[in-house]
Amino acid sequence: MDDAIRAFVTFLDVEQHASPETIRSYRSDLQQFATFLKTLSSPPETTPAPASVDSLTIRNYLRWLDTKNEKKSTLSRKLATLKSFYRFLTHEGWTDINPAAQVRSPRQGQHLPKVLTKDEAATLMETPEGSSFIATRDRAILETLYSTGIRVGELVGLNWEDLNLQSGIARVQGKGKKQRIVPVGDVAIQALQGYREQCRQARKSGHASGGDRSTAQVNHPLFKNVRGSRLTSRSVERIVKKFSQRLPHGAVAPHALRHSFATHLLDEGADLRAIQELLGHRSLATTQKYTHVATDRLMEVYDRAHPRAGG
Repeated sequence: MDDAIRAFVTFLDVEQHASPETIRSYRSDLQQFATFLKTLSSPPETTPAPASVDSLTIRNYLRWLDTKNEKKSTLSRKLATLKSFYRFLTHEGWTDINPAAQVRSPRQGQHLPKVLTKDEAATLMETPEGSSFIATRDRAILETLYSTGIRVGELVGLNWEDLNLQSGIARVQGKGKKQRIVPVGDVAIQALQGYREQCRQARKSGHASGGDRSTAQVNHPLFKNVRGSRLTSRSVERIVKKFSQRLPHGAVAPHALRHSFATHLLDEGADLRAIQELLGHRSLATTQKYTHVATDRLMEVYDRAHPRAGG
């Protein structure tokens, strides 16, 4: 099983050009599945071969996860991982059948993304205070996420040479290493310019965090920590949660800014296909979930405001 997992991870990296976050998620899910299989083996702690796994084993695995109070969405994701894993194995001749193919995903209610109001988004953007390197960097991070709607993994992958602040555009590498151009708003540009000036000052003073496009080598990270290393997705998640915990509904993840970006564009009449391009969605169906969010928000306003709404 371990060899099969390594082969699949290599396939994701080399052939599918999956992001590091995607690869990490697949590997973690499959290692957990392998751990479960060891509990069933005789003698214990030996892992069955991939071909010995049947659909009943996978159903029992999902039940085992359910006893750990995993969310339905998590169970569905882990099942999808197994389906992709065994699809690869059957194609490569490791096994003759895909035992996960006939296993249904757990039924779950429709999940709508968490979205900030425009006032909440504005408040969040203004929360980092001060003129230090950290404060200006964190403001630039928040403004860039909300202005562009890019994923957190795409944000931390940005280099200075990917930005053209004069034209107000950024070149983003999305899933499958597919590149797209996204606009950067004026307020975000101002925040990035302030951050760039801090980087220049840091370079002059010899601090590791300095760096800007005018002096940067190729692939010079845009957002760095105080030691001069590229920020990780986890670091950005901590930054967003730190500042958003002051909002009325509490802390949010960076993806909430992506959801807010799309919903606020839709509120202002943006075309759904244009939003699809900006977000880098392969399918319009993925983007259409924001129409449900916009409708729900509209109904909330109606229920609160209309004297005959009955709310």
